[in-house]
Amino acid sequence: MKAAMFWALLPSLFSASVVYGVFPISQVQRVSKLPTVPNKFIIEVAQLSDIPTKRSFIRSLDAVYANLQERGVSFDVTKEFDSLGLFVGAAVTINNAQDVASISKTPGVVAIRPVVRIQPPKPVLSHVVTSVNDPQVPPDGESTHVLTGVDKLHAQGLIGTGIKIGIIDTGIDYTHPFLGGGIGPGHKVIGGFDFVGDAYDGTNTPVPDPDPLDQCNGHGTHVGVRYYRRRPGNPFNISGVAFGASITSYRVFGCSGSVTDDILVEALLRGVSEGQDILTMSLGGADGWTEGTATVVSSRISAQGKIVTIAAGNDGAFGSWFTSGPGNAINAISAASLDNTIIPLQNATLHGVQHDPITYFDTFPLPSLPPSPSSPHPTIPQLSMMLAILFLITLLICRNSWSFNGNGFADISVGNFTAVLIQAADGEFVLAQQFAAGTPVSISFPQVGGAFNFPDPAGGLISSFTSYGPTNDFFFKPAVAAPGGNILSTFPVPLGSFAVLSGTSMATPFLAASSALLLSVKGKSQAVTSNARTLFESTAQSIGSSKTDSDPLQTLTQQGAGLVQVFNAIHTTTIVSPGELILNDTANFKPVQTFTVKNTDKKAKKFKLTHVPAGTALTIQPGTIFAADGPVPLSSTAASVTIVPNQFTLLPGQTQPVVVVFKLPSSLDPSTFPVFSGFIQVNGPTVLDSAKVSYLGLQGSLKNKQVIDDTDTFFGVPLPALLDSQGNVQSGPVNYTFADGWTLSARISLQADDHEQKLFEGFPFFSFPSPHNGGSFAQVKIVGPLAELDFVSRNNDDTTDGGEGFNTLTVTTPTFANGTTIPNGSYRVLVRALKVTGNPTNEADYESWLSPIVGVQVPPS
Repeated sequence: MKAAMFWALLPSLFSASVVYGVFPISQVQRVSKLPTVPNKFIIEVAQLSDIPTKRSFIRSLDAVYANLQERGVSFDVTKEFDSLGLFVGAAVTINNAQDVASISKTPGVVAIRPVVRIQPPKPVLSHVVTSVNDPQVPPDGESTHVLTGVDKLHAQGLIGTGIKIGIIDTGIDYTHPFLGGGIGPGHKVIGGFDFVGDAYDGTNTPVPDPDPLDQCNGHGTHVGVRYYRRRPGNPFNISGVAFGASITSYRVFGCSGSVTDDILVEALLRGVSEGQDILTMSLGGADGWTEGTATVVSSRISAQGKIVTIAAGNDGAFGSWFTSGPGNAINAISAASLDNTIIPLQNATLHGVQHDPITYFDTFPLPSLPPSPSSPHPTIPQLSMMLAILFLITLLICRNSWSFNGNGFADISVGNFTAVLIQAADGEFVLAQQFAAGTPVSISFPQVGGAFNFPDPAGGLISSFTSYGPTNDFFFKPAVAAPGGNILSTFPVPLGSFAVLSGTSMATPFLAASSALLLSVKGKSQAVTSNARTLFESTAQSIGSSKTDSDPLQTLTQQGAGLVQVFNAIHTTTIVSPGELILNDTANFKPVQTFTVKNTDKKAKKFKLTHVPAGTALTIQPGTIFAADGPVPLSSTAASVTIVPNQFTLLPGQTQPVVVVFKLPSSLDPSTFPVFSGFIQVNGPTVLDSAKVSYLGLQGSLKNKQVIDDTDTFFGVPLPALLDSQGNVQSGPVNYTFADGWTLSARISLQADDHEQKLFEGFPFFSFPSPHNGGSFAQVKIVGPLAELDFVSRNNDDTTDGGEGFNTLTVTTPTFANGTTIPNGSYRVLVRALKVTGNPTNEADYESWLSPIVGVQVPPS
């Protein structure tokens, strides 16, 4: 490693302490960067009996097709969905933008939604295990079972026998000896389907086949450990949560790349048709809404007799209002992640001075350096300039109070350089007391025996990467947490056979397997499946925001109801309903809530009810329009609660209604949009007689939250902005001949509601699901729409070209979204965003931005 090159890393390292960095707007790629897939839509159609022009058709789809053809609408059907009672519709490609509005007005069409691209699962940690002695293998493979009560159920012989689980993921390596070694009846993996093929990357044509084998990606194989049986020869002494359940694998990702949500819908409906009791998806992307097609379908499946578990997302660094779709499905179980208690790290040994081993943040030992001629130990090099700089960086971390300093550790990216972090005290000792004083010091990196289980200060807490809720339409997400940090599991044989991964992806199948245990005991009736989430939430263990007793519980916007306690959920004798109380925001506040408590035991029970507040999440940075990055600051100021009655006795089978009256916190700044949360604790004689009800509310009105980012914080110039073909910001009138065109760049600071971002897209990248007939804004005529996007997620802080910190639209032809030509003339581009909870018919409920004058001057052809 070259010292000068390492010093060059200092600016990038120090930038970690800055909340935002300015990205030169001139470097923004002038191409359209939008969440939807151009020209592709999913239409949903009504039942045949509800279509007035049904005539003699057998299928409602055929009736709608005929109507469209009679009206001259051109479309290509790429997929059909014909699951009566769940979803009937089709994925279509539309080549004429004018036809989108025609479809939306066609009798029998319930909805038309753009196809959305969903990025591949991205575990926070991914490490392929080398052997049973790999230092990153957790010290106790069964620790997650002890944390959640699964070990007690296994001791009772409950292993999920007879339950079918459909895994919608990257496929599975069923050739793995610890996943049964095959596929079909009699194997752990009883079947499956590949919807896409190895080469599919989300942008090309899928090549489906009936074999879900994956030996190139691995994510879905890792998920499979939740259903793996511990047996003789198991090298890591691990077992799944529900190893008696069977697996069906539905592959929706290729070896790399993304997937479009029409494929997810296809996989979900196939899972239902093939009789899966549980469907689980460790996938998704930051969304904030409950309105995506796959999200809606997942919710309907959950409401009609199946259990669906979905990852909450790994975007905790970007703050609140940022949960994942389709995990936002209203009736599904959205999974948060809990951290393990140990981080496997490495120790280095100092020579020439008395000092304890120096723990450094790395999975494997650093490579031994070539021996120094002056070293008395041939295999022990002198302290190199690399390590001197490493220690200096550590000292700088301590002195400058970076967020990852002190007595703990956090990984940092140093590219291809060989470098690690150590604790500040060790760095000070070597640098200040030894290196500066000239004391001869050498260091070695034991290649064997240097592993050290460092106590993780965040162990047992919610993983910092877990995405924060709630949804923008104020649903309780995530629902409940499960172990998801540092999970050892199976991996495709060609890729190493075992791996340690971290993410809500790992917590999600834990909840699916927990559901399998529940169904194996209580049966598969809709009464059981529809109450599963409430059982898990009402019996979960509440999680603190830190290990300090005086600190509040973690906000429910990240922990959900807490860590799942599967044994308690199955054996509890106290049933509460509902398990969630949604108080909404101040403008729509519902202070009076009710729930019931039922005693299902064979003897009378006495109950006492108390209020247990959690930390109030200050979701917006004071004095700004931006979300507070994670970990979101918490306040101990909570709502006040009156519970009536707060104690009672229930006879066997008796039910007691309870009224809870909430009063908003009084001393919080509404401009920080504080989300308060907590529990109504129902305490019986024992743990199995106790339960709790979660609640969530907002002091402040979402309608007052600014949606369009009009600051210069991220790009150094105010947004939105029009860029010319050279990337220059247009500040005055400019004529465009469309030899090149312009680019509109904008950011959303909070998710925008229905009918968002008008005039924000141009042919051929059109997304225009609603008809428009001109209209006006501030009494100025609107001559035509460029685009419309509905239920758009806010942007995060990553404004690099590979990040999701901004949206762009490049207009290269003078064309409206309906396909018609923009006449030559002078115009302004209008961007409008409907405020959350706003009325789309009320102009006052929109935020707006007007561009400088844009001249369309296309010479005659």
